[in-house]
Amino acid sequence: MEEIKNLVTVESDVDELLDDELAKMLEETVNTALTLEGVEVPCEVNILLTDDEGIREVNRQMRGVDNPTDVLSFPMFDLKPGEHPTEEDKDPGADTVPLGDMCISVERAQAQACEFGHCFAREINYLCVHSVLHLLGYDHMDEGPMKAQMREHEEKVMKVLDLAR
Repeated sequence: MEEIKNLVTVESDVDELLDDELAKMLEETVNTALTLEGVEVPCEVNILLTDDEGIREVNRQMRGVDNPTDVLSFPMFDLKPGEHPTEEDKDPGADTVPLGDMCISVERAQAQACEFGHCFAREINYLCVHSVLHLLGYDHMDEGPMKAQMREHEEKVMKVLDLAR
Protein backbone atom coordinates (compact mmCIF):
# COMPACT_ATOMS: atom_id res chain seq x y z
CA MET A 1 0.00 0.00 0.00
CA GLU A 2 1.35 3.39 -1.00
CA GLU A 3 2.05 5.80 1.85
CA ILE A 4 -0.32 8.76 1.83
CA LYS A 5 1.37 12.17 1.89
CA ASN A 6 -0.66 14.35 4.24
CA LEU A 7 0.17 18.01 4.59
CA VAL A 8 0.48 18.91 8.29
CA THR A 9 1.38 22.50 9.10
CA VAL A 10 2.38 23.35 12.68
CA GLU A 11 2.67 27.01 13.63
CA SER A 12 2.73 28.97 16.86
CA ASP A 13 1.67 32.47 17.79
CA VAL A 14 4.09 32.37 20.75
CA ASP A 15 7.70 31.90 19.59
CA GLU A 16 9.01 29.79 22.46
CA LEU A 17 6.20 27.23 22.17
CA LEU A 18 7.37 25.59 18.96
CA ASP A 19 10.49 23.69 18.06
CA ASP A 20 11.27 21.29 15.22
CA GLU A 21 11.00 18.21 17.46
CA LEU A 22 7.48 19.13 18.63
CA ALA A 23 6.35 19.95 15.08
CA LYS A 24 7.69 16.61 13.79
CA MET A 25 6.04 14.72 16.66
CA LEU A 26 2.63 16.31 15.99
CA GLU A 27 2.96 15.65 12.24
CA GLU A 28 3.63 11.97 12.99
CA THR A 29 0.65 11.90 15.34
CA VAL A 30 -1.71 13.31 12.70
CA ASN A 31 -0.40 10.88 10.08
CA THR A 32 -0.75 7.91 12.44
CA ALA A 33 -4.29 8.86 13.43
CA LEU A 34 -5.41 9.33 9.81
CA THR A 35 -3.83 6.02 8.77
CA LEU A 36 -5.40 4.08 11.64
CA GLU A 37 -8.78 5.63 10.86
CA GLY A 38 -8.48 4.36 7.29
CA VAL A 39 -8.37 7.73 5.53
CA GLU A 40 -7.25 6.94 1.99
CA VAL A 41 -6.82 10.42 0.50
CA PRO A 42 -4.09 12.90 1.40
CA CYS A 43 -5.39 15.50 3.83
CA GLU A 44 -4.28 18.92 4.98
CA VAL A 45 -4.38 19.65 8.71
CA ASN A 46 -3.26 22.93 10.25
CA ILE A 47 -2.18 23.10 13.88
CA LEU A 48 -1.81 26.34 15.82
CA LEU A 49 0.08 26.09 19.11
CA THR A 50 -0.69 28.87 21.53
CA ASP A 51 -0.95 29.67 25.24
CA ASP A 52 -4.08 29.92 27.41
CA GLU A 53 -4.71 33.54 26.46
CA GLY A 54 -4.36 32.77 22.76
CA ILE A 55 -6.78 29.84 22.84
CA ARG A 56 -9.17 31.88 24.97
CA GLU A 57 -9.25 34.52 22.22
CA VAL A 58 -9.83 31.91 19.50
CA ASN A 59 -12.56 30.31 21.63
CA ARG A 60 -14.22 33.71 22.12
CA GLN A 61 -14.05 34.69 18.46
CA MET A 62 -15.07 31.34 16.98
CA ARG A 63 -17.46 29.91 19.56
CA GLY A 64 -18.53 32.88 21.68
CA VAL A 65 -17.02 31.21 24.78
CA ASP A 66 -14.76 33.55 26.76
CA ASN A 67 -12.67 30.85 28.47
CA PRO A 68 -9.43 29.05 27.74
CA THR A 69 -9.55 25.34 26.92
CA ASP A 70 -7.01 22.69 25.97
CA VAL A 71 -7.85 22.09 22.30
CA LEU A 72 -10.26 23.42 19.68
CA SER A 73 -11.11 21.67 16.43
CA PHE A 74 -12.49 23.26 13.28
CA PRO A 75 -13.51 20.59 10.75
CA MET A 76 -14.06 21.51 7.11
CA PHE A 77 -16.62 18.74 6.61
CA ASP A 78 -19.63 17.46 8.50
CA LEU A 79 -18.48 13.85 8.68
CA LYS A 80 -19.98 11.11 10.81
CA PRO A 81 -17.70 8.70 12.72
CA GLY A 82 -16.33 6.19 10.23
CA GLU A 83 -16.94 8.44 7.22
CA HIS A 84 -13.90 9.70 5.37
CA PRO A 85 -13.18 12.46 2.91
CA THR A 86 -12.89 11.34 -0.70
CA GLU A 87 -11.05 12.40 -3.84
CA GLU A 88 -14.03 14.62 -4.68
CA ASP A 89 -13.36 16.62 -1.50
CA LYS A 90 -9.90 17.71 -2.65
CA ASP A 91 -9.33 21.42 -2.89
CA PRO A 92 -9.51 22.41 -6.59
CA GLY A 93 -5.99 22.56 -7.94
CA ALA A 94 -4.51 20.88 -4.87
CA ASP A 95 -3.50 17.33 -4.06
CA THR A 96 -5.01 17.33 -0.57
CA VAL A 97 -8.36 17.47 1.17
CA PRO A 98 -8.51 20.44 3.59
CA LEU A 99 -9.62 18.37 6.60
CA GLY A 100 -9.55 21.22 9.10
CA ASP A 101 -7.68 23.15 11.74
CA MET A 102 -6.85 22.66 15.39
CA CYS A 103 -5.65 25.00 18.09
CA ILE A 104 -3.80 23.58 21.11
CA SER A 105 -2.87 25.42 24.29
CA VAL A 106 0.67 24.27 25.11
CA GLU A 107 0.29 25.97 28.48
CA ARG A 108 -2.83 23.92 29.25
CA ALA A 109 -1.19 20.72 27.93
CA GLN A 110 1.76 21.24 30.31
CA ALA A 111 -0.57 21.82 33.28
CA GLN A 112 -2.75 18.80 32.45
CA ALA A 113 0.31 16.55 32.08
CA CYS A 114 1.27 17.46 35.65
CA GLU A 115 -2.31 17.15 36.88
CA PHE A 116 -2.79 13.69 35.33
CA GLY A 117 0.69 12.46 36.27
CA HIS A 118 2.09 11.77 32.83
CA CYS A 119 4.55 13.40 30.46
CA PHE A 120 3.99 16.44 28.26
CA ALA A 121 4.48 14.35 25.09
CA ARG A 122 1.59 12.08 26.05
CA GLU A 123 -0.72 15.00 26.81
CA ILE A 124 -0.04 17.09 23.71
CA ASN A 125 -0.24 14.03 21.47
CA TYR A 126 -3.50 12.99 23.11
CA LEU A 127 -4.94 16.47 22.44
CA CYS A 128 -3.80 16.22 18.82
CA VAL A 129 -5.37 12.76 18.37
CA HIS A 130 -8.55 14.00 20.05
CA SER A 131 -8.72 16.88 17.60
CA VAL A 132 -8.03 14.71 14.53
CA LEU A 133 -10.96 12.51 15.56
CA HIS A 134 -13.17 15.60 15.85
CA LEU A 135 -12.08 16.58 12.33
CA LEU A 136 -13.24 13.10 11.25
CA GLY A 137 -16.67 13.52 12.83
CA TYR A 138 -16.21 11.88 16.23
CA ASP A 139 -17.76 13.60 19.21
CA HIS A 140 -18.18 13.12 22.95
CA MET A 141 -21.14 15.33 23.77
CA ASP A 142 -22.86 12.52 25.66
CA GLU A 143 -21.46 10.34 28.41
CA GLY A 144 -22.58 7.21 26.57
CA PRO A 145 -21.77 5.42 23.33
CA MET A 146 -20.41 8.43 21.42
CA LYS A 147 -17.86 9.23 24.12
CA ALA A 148 -16.91 5.56 24.53
CA GLN A 149 -16.41 5.20 20.76
CA MET A 150 -14.18 8.27 20.64
CA ARG A 151 -12.12 7.13 23.66
CA GLU A 152 -11.62 3.69 22.08
CA HIS A 153 -10.25 5.27 18.90
CA GLU A 154 -8.04 7.69 20.87
CA GLU A 155 -6.50 4.88 22.90
CA LYS A 156 -5.88 2.80 19.76
CA VAL A 157 -3.83 5.63 18.23
CA MET A 158 -2.02 6.40 21.50
CA LYS A 159 -1.04 2.73 21.83
CA VAL A 160 0.49 2.72 18.33
CA LEU A 161 2.37 5.93 19.26
CA ASP A 162 3.60 4.09 22.38
CA LEU A 163 1.92 6.69 24.59
CA ALA A 164 -0.91 4.62 26.05
CA ARG A 165 -1.81 5.06 29.69
